[in-house]
Amino acid sequence: MISNYIKQVFFIIAVVFLSSCSDDFLDKKPTEFVDYDAATKTTENLMTTLNGIHRSLYIRYENQSESGLGGLMQQTDIVGDDIVFPITNGWFLTVYNWSALNNENAQDLRYPYRTYYRIIRNANTIINATDVAIGAIADKNIVKGQALLYRAFCHFQLVQLFGKRYVNGETNSQLGVPIVLTVGNDNFPRSTVEDVYAQINKDLDEANTLLIGYTKPNNSHLDLKVAQGLKARVALTQGNWALAADYANKARAGMNLMTITEYRSGFNDYTNKEWMWGSHINEVQTQYFGNFGAYMSRNFNSTVIRSCPKAINSKLYDMIPTTDVRSTIFDKTGKHTELALSSVFVKFPYTSQKFLSISTGDGRCDVPYMRVAEMYLIEAEAKARLGQADAATVLFDFEKARNSDYVLSSNTGQSLVDEILLQRRIELWGEGFRFFDLKRTNASLDRTGANHDSGIVNGVMNVSSTDKRWQWLIPKVEINANPLIVQNEL
Repeated sequence: MISNYIKQVFFIIAVVFLSSCSDDFLDKKPTEFVDYDAATKTTENLMTTLNGIHRSLYIRYENQSESGLGGLMQQTDIVGDDIVFPITNGWFLTVYNWSALNNENAQDLRYPYRTYYRIIRNANTIINATDVAIGAIADKNIVKGQALLYRAFCHFQLVQLFGKRYVNGETNSQLGVPIVLTVGNDNFPRSTVEDVYAQINKDLDEANTLLIGYTKPNNSHLDLKVAQGLKARVALTQGNWALAADYANKARAGMNLMTITEYRSGFNDYTNKEWMWGSHINEVQTQYFGNFGAYMSRNFNSTVIRSCPKAINSKLYDMIPTTDVRSTIFDKTGKHTELALSSVFVKFPYTSQKFLSISTGDGRCDVPYMRVAEMYLIEAEAKARLGQADAATVLFDFEKARNSDYVLSSNTGQSLVDEILLQRRIELWGEGFRFFDLKRTNASLDRTGANHDSGIVNGVMNVSSTDKRWQWLIPKVEINANPLIVQNEL
């Protein structure tokens, strides 16, 4: 298993520094020198361990572009059809052109596999120690509930990448990923997709109970709303429409969408009222050129941003009404006059300014993992698939916050579902959903007729939904370390 990378000295956090996500606390003690028993003895110590997981979501791992969950979000959008490279650039290029997906030695495969299992290992450290730790029951619930969400989330991401899609109503006996519930060096075989989802839901259900009444200090922590949102997200992927609609509605209850002014502010502040879960990168913890903003913003003065800014699929952009605020976070001319970009920034049409770093000299940009908007879209899609009459109303309530001219949709059935899926593409652009949405809906990749350059993507303009590359290969180093692992079709 991936845990063969673990040294027996300490099992907890595979990061250079263990630190709190609170702005006023930073513990720089290297964790490899921390005693395991002491670190898990009390709920207070376990909370410090949990804060280390929060921190691990935005640290740089190996390559500079591998900036935690932010880098993984980039992968799963770049491999889709809605992010465009206007010029050849080395970062995640083998994901963009799909060549990494059938190369078992590719670093772009090792990165998600190792990263998610590292987080799972660290979550297991907390889960397995909480019940016997010294501390109040309420504190145990808080720390264990969040760790369970991390474990569920990571298994969910992994099975979507490396297993075949889940099909509601079938046995789903196809191979998924190893389910890891312990800390150690044991090897585990790949479980079926059905069994992986069963474990994901078991963890989510327990977390949804443990986190009742918990008020989190900031959005880097995971509370009941996040638990409900993840439950909705998983149910949508499984085609469990009624459950998805129910939990999405619960997750968004009492929360507000951004105003139009707030929407244009740069998607860089995790205190935004619409954000449910995200990472804040403070000045002490910055990764400089490894920050999310150093790759996805339009204004940071990095080689990537200057030479290869991210663009939106031109066909998608042209479907956004000019009265919709989301049309303003992309620039069809590429000039971005309000940002006053200097001449060193190469200009390309349809480039994005959805994400903005703090400044040209500071690449920090808070990273969004879950927003209220997603919950509206999950609820609307699930209800539309169920044929419920209020599906269009849920969509209207969401769309009206983005476009004051929007009128209640008269679409029904598949036409309404298609309208909602289009809104997901527009709303969640750059937030890591596109590959997963294509795969769960059994849709093919289609980059034709837009601003994708066939030369840059090595001709990968269409990929059938039946193509074997929708199941990413298990990294060869993992197979070498774990003889129980069966590789996907080469």
